[in-house]
Amino acid sequence: MTRTLYQLDGCPWCEKVADRMDELDLDYDTVWVEALHSARDEVKRVSGQRAVPVLVDEPHGVTMNESANILDYLDTTYADS
Repeated sequence: MTRTLYQLDGCPWCEKVADRMDELDLDYDTVWVEALHSARDEVKRVSGQRAVPVLVDEPHGVTMNESANILDYLDTTYADS
């Protein structure tokens, strides 16, 4: 089981999530998405929408978007682990 972060190159919200995951020493795969929303079919398939970042945390059965929500989730789930 893996964690996957869908992100866009140069996206500051994506970078915040990636930085926090690195700080927490979490293993994860990165899927780089296209700049055009209409080209983000994989993101839509996994999350139901096309915005990034999107975190898929298979070990916990969680898929979520919105950087603030993801950061809260990471801190709640992994900061004290």
